[in-house]
Amino acid sequence: MKKAIKLILVILCMLKIFLFSNDTAEQSTEKSNSIIIVVAEKIIGRELTLAEKETYLNYYDFWIRKTAHLSIYLLLGLLYSSYLKECNIIDKRLIIYSIIFIFLYSISDELHQAFVPGRSCELRDIIIDTIGGTLGTYIYYFYYKVRSKAHG
Repeated sequence: MKKAIKLILVILCMLKIFLFSNDTAEQSTEKSNSIIIVVAEKIIGRELTLAEKETYLNYYDFWIRKTAHLSIYLLLGLLYSSYLKECNIIDKRLIIYSIIFIFLYSISDELHQAFVPGRSCELRDIIIDTIGGTLGTYIYYFYYKVRSKAHG
């Protein structure tokens, strides 16, 4: 049962990535821009002027988008590694299988975006996604190893 739940979580994360990638360029920009403005206004404690909004958007858009890539793939790396552990893959193969899975899914995600209006397939995003997934994999792997030593 635990194995099935973890597989479902992996699939749900993949679906969320697919849905984000299915947004047109305009929809994607709206989402990232609204996050930038909301966060900036919370930190500053007031509503931004139009000029301030433009400044924040110009500066932070790239960083917010790439952090989103890294973060969602980090989560996918954690989830997939946890699933592999339930399949009794708990040695270095967990790292290898997980990184290969993340890399291949990232490629498929970027290829998918090539067919979405205004979006493109970016090698840089594949690299960022793979780095995020690799971080998630290593976090899970070392957490599991430390926890295993503590319990036994």
